[in-house]
Amino acid sequence: MGNCFSTSSVSTAEISPLDLAVKPPLAVVSSPAAAAQTHLPAPRLPILPPSAKETTATATATSTVTVKLYGPSNSLATSYIRFALLHKKVNLRFVPSEDQKPTIQIGSEKTSGSQEALLRYIEEKFPEPRLMIWKFNLEGFDEATPPIVKAIWLQHRSMMWHVERMLRWSEDLAARGGRRAVDPSVGTPKMEIRKFAKSYTQLQELMLEHAQMEERILFPVLESVDRGKRFSLIHMNRFRVFKFRVLAGMCKSASAEHGRELPLMNGIKEYIKSIAVMDSGICSEELFSLASRFKSLQMMCKAHFEEEEKELLPMVEAAEMGKEKQKKLMNQGLEVMRGTHTNVFDFLLQGLTPQEAMQYLDLLINFADPDLISSFMCQRDIVD
Repeated sequence: MGNCFSTSSVSTAEISPLDLAVKPPLAVVSSPAAAAQTHLPAPRLPILPPSAKETTATATATSTVTVKLYGPSNSLATSYIRFALLHKKVNLRFVPSEDQKPTIQIGSEKTSGSQEALLRYIEEKFPEPRLMIWKFNLEGFDEATPPIVKAIWLQHRSMMWHVERMLRWSEDLAARGGRRAVDPSVGTPKMEIRKFAKSYTQLQELMLEHAQMEERILFPVLESVDRGKRFSLIHMNRFRVFKFRVLAGMCKSASAEHGRELPLMNGIKEYIKSIAVMDSGICSEELFSLASRFKSLQMMCKAHFEEEEKELLPMVEAAEMGKEKQKKLMNQGLEVMRGTHTNVFDFLLQGLTPQEAMQYLDLLINFADPDLISSFMCQRDIVD
């Protein structure tokens, strides 16, 4: 167990963002805006464990509550509600039906309605963890902020969470010398290393496709805003003055950051492979070296993401793209990250708090092409 989580009852590998999340005020002013939502595979969904201290009078034992959800198995709206219920840690039974409106049944009480109405109903019945939006997490983001900017910021949040989780996990492994597992659910040291390797492979896929999306979609847009001109702009949403340097040069710098991270990421992958074939009792030094490499990756990613969020993302906002252009950019980004959203979508969401995960889903629903979303998120074989 890592030192930061000495009071936790779950293993280092199983810590979720919710375990450290600060609860928002009880007054919820709005809910995630969405007209229809995506269908997510129940067995693979990230069911994030609530903090041990988070209990309420109305949801003291939500894991003992059975909730039935009725609706079409290929309905985006049904999927959205299904995802919300899974976050609530209830015993969920999905019952396919032809009625296009999702229906929730708790005991003898049945409720149907719009997606937003059902989400409010779920929040009232099971207050923790909260899913409805209190405010967007980054100060200054509003309805005018391009969805690609919000999506990138949330992806940064997820990637940093996973990098830091892998760092804690590697430090824990090194401290134990690979001799014993954190708990029985992790298995033998060899099994733990295999799980560690699988988790890192997922992280690497997410990070690589994220970088490709920025280089193929985002940077060309920024470079086209102004080729070589220098100008200043007061960005009213953030109340700051952003000096626009040569955009091509800044994008080139960001691409160079990607290039510096790639060898380190590949080196970590190979190092994990070498540790996996060693005897777990004699690889303590290698485990400390692995933890050191993750520390370097964590520091590099933190600086990289902060620079992008400070310098590049505000420029996307300042480009003043129309709604159609914003949607097009969002869909192009998703096309590049199709592998992520097909293979490691749950992993991406696991790096977010429940509220952030719902915000990410809202972005997909509101701005992405429904057919594109369905192509990598709809599952039809989920009959209870």
